Amino acid sequence: MKLIIRWLITGFSLFVAAWLVKGIRVEGNAWTVFAVTAAILGLVNALIRPILKLLSCPLIILTLGLFVLVINGISLWLASKIAVNWFHVGFYIQGFWGLLKNPSLSP
Repeated sequence: MKLIIRWLITGFSLFVAAWLVKGIRVEGNAWTVFAVTAAILGLVNALIRPILKLLSCPLIILTLGLFVLVINGISLWLASKIAVNWFHVGFYIQGFWGLLKNPSLSP
């Protein structure tokens, strides 16, 4: 039950991110795209993200934890690439810098 609740929260979070951030584009049946991408993002966060955190531990310490935001962006970008290339799901991220310099969130 806990896994399903986390999956639903991740899918809803992807929906909100796609709505707010102009660098994220969704094509096709949106709820299917969000569901599949949420499952892929969960696997990336469980398998690859700990390795990235371990390898970049000195950078995380040096930046007082701010480098974790970069790792989160890399994880989201990698999940998008896996979704598009392997599962042919339309969840596109238009570059890492498009996520960082977001004109829709600036005042």
